Amino acid sequence: MQALEQRKRLLVEKHPSGATSLNNLAGLYYYQGRYDQVEELLGEALGQRKRLLVEKHSPVVTSLNNLAELCYDQGEELLVEALGQRKRLLVEKHPSIAISLNNLASLYDFLGRHDEAEPLYLQALVLFKHLLEIYPEC
Repeated sequence: MQALEQRKRLLVEKHPSGATSLNNLAGLYYYQGRYDQVEELLGEALGQRKRLLVEKHSPVVTSLNNLAELCYDQGEELLVEALGQRKRLLVEKHPSIAISLNNLASLYDFLGRHDEAEPLYLQALVLFKHLLEIYPEC
């Protein structure tokens, strides 16, 4: 909280690192079960990143993904957007794409949409296997 307050005071909410503090605090609150505060902080971080960065900038996509994981009711739209942005921004076989594929598949699985989840899980699995061949120490 102190880091966030100092960043807000020093950067006057005009620098993306303030959104990083919001995101980190939201992570802490998530593990503490303070979900009502998590959604507010993630939404604020996303808004700040969208305001300060190019819409397709990687931290904006990360904020979309984090918020989507929390908000299952809006999650599909946000996860699809995050996956699309990552596919446009990153190299074809980037680990973040595998993570986005897996996150969207998990949402579909949770919602009982198993036929939609399976191909995404399979794509993520192929990509993770490829990455492990390249980086076996992971």
